[in-house]
Amino acid sequence: MPEVPKAYEPQAVEEKLYDFWLYNKCFTANPGSAKPAYSIVIPPPNVTGMLHMGHVLNNTIQDILSRKARMDGKEVLWLPGTDHAGIATQAVVERTLRKQGVIKHRDDLGREKFLEHVWQWKEKHGGIIIQQLKKLGCSCDWSRERFTMDPQYSKCVQSVFVELYQKGLIYRGRRMVNWDPAAKTALSDEEVEMIEEKGHLWHLKYPLINEKGQVQPNEFVVVATTRPETMLGDEAVAVNPEDPRYTGLLGKRCLLPLQNKHIPIIADSFVDPKFGTGCVKVTPAHDPNDYQMAVRHGLPFTVVIGPNGAMTAEVNLEPSENFRLFDVVLAGKATLTVPRFVAALTGLGNDRKE
Repeated sequence: MPEVPKAYEPQAVEEKLYDFWLYNKCFTANPGSAKPAYSIVIPPPNVTGMLHMGHVLNNTIQDILSRKARMDGKEVLWLPGTDHAGIATQAVVERTLRKQGVIKHRDDLGREKFLEHVWQWKEKHGGIIIQQLKKLGCSCDWSRERFTMDPQYSKCVQSVFVELYQKGLIYRGRRMVNWDPAAKTALSDEEVEMIEEKGHLWHLKYPLINEKGQVQPNEFVVVATTRPETMLGDEAVAVNPEDPRYTGLLGKRCLLPLQNKHIPIIADSFVDPKFGTGCVKVTPAHDPNDYQMAVRHGLPFTVVIGPNGAMTAEVNLEPSENFRLFDVVLAGKATLTVPRFVAALTGLGNDRKE
């Protein structure tokens, strides 16, 4: 009788046993089987990634469920696949091509040529995570392995989207999104890491407008903001309806500095009376909270920061003040130097912002 090793030696057992399972198609589901069906779709890991402890735990549980179902006499399909990890993969491929001097931006190649490089990257780096799943002993039906950019898969997704749209279950509309101006793509809330930093709280005078539409230079509301550059897209000034300091101003209008535009003074319970002066500017297109206020009050969405991170043509300043082509950071600095901004400035304090 051969001697039993004192320690478990996986290399002597697992690969040989797993190859036996694959050769005998132990994990391959039969769609024509009379057995009760049981299926699991694997939450697809990123194709260019590597397994971490969360993957190991998740897939071990799925493997247990699949093997138990087979032992119970069910026809089991554990469907494997990988996700294209579009944003992460795109960033890696772009960075590689820039280092090679091929591009400055992916638009230099065009969509089709850039996709060719993405596919090359996938073929070169995309098999690691699948091999790791096999090393774990996962009993997936590898004959049905999918990738989220497979043509058949993409066609199916498009068909479902069209069907849901036709049923009125999904629809298009203007929504606030997390936007990456470098990758030119939207990011989910889970992919955004908020960083708290110490900034300034700017206090600005917004002159009141009388019933005749005339500016009252000596009557104004003082608005507190941490982002003065976005005032170019303001559509209202908001106060808390319970704040007694401003009840007499509700329904009136004021002048937006720099833009010379009349905007309403509205009441919204979102406003914190203890923040700054208790008056906040509302920039619907560039702040998620302001967006919600705009929806509640029917305000327009003026986009002053474009997809490339530069200010848009909606920034209607005088020629000497025009910084329409500036990016947001430069626009923020430039705003502080505009004479009409300086004239509206009444105070400066410190505050923390995200």
